[in-house]
Amino acid sequence: MAAAAELTLLEKSLGLSKGNKYSAQGERQIPVLQTNNGPSLTGLTTIATHLVKQANKEYLLGSTAEEKAIVQQWLEYRVTRVDGQSTKEDLRTLLKDLNSYLEDKVYLTGHNFTLADILLYYGLHRFIVSICVTDSSLVFRVSCYSLS
Repeated sequence: MAAAAELTLLEKSLGLSKGNKYSAQGERQIPVLQTNNGPSLTGLTTIATHLVKQANKEYLLGSTAEEKAIVQQWLEYRVTRVDGQSTKEDLRTLLKDLNSYLEDKVYLTGHNFTLADILLYYGLHRFIVSICVTDSSLVFRVSCYSLS
């Protein structure tokens, strides 16, 4: 899913009125949002964080200092690791690692749903729907996480 489509879905899930226009820059198609009140915002996580604040749903960014740090960690993971998948083996490793991480968690930060869960879901969705049944058994928790 292209970043602009993800950001449009995020706007909708946050209850924001449509109207933001997204463009992309560079070879990696980094999303850009031109704001009405100042300079443009660049990057998936920067724009997503801005939208969460605009919707007054800052609890999605974490409620404690530790949870906020974990949310930022997973947002960075999404952009650097999930978006950077180039081979099927890389993807398999990533999904196995996530499967292990989610073994004792409901959400990425533990028990609270955050922006990291939303963006990781958006990033993983294209992979999860394309894996075969035998592969899905290797990443059961990630599959369930993606469905929750």
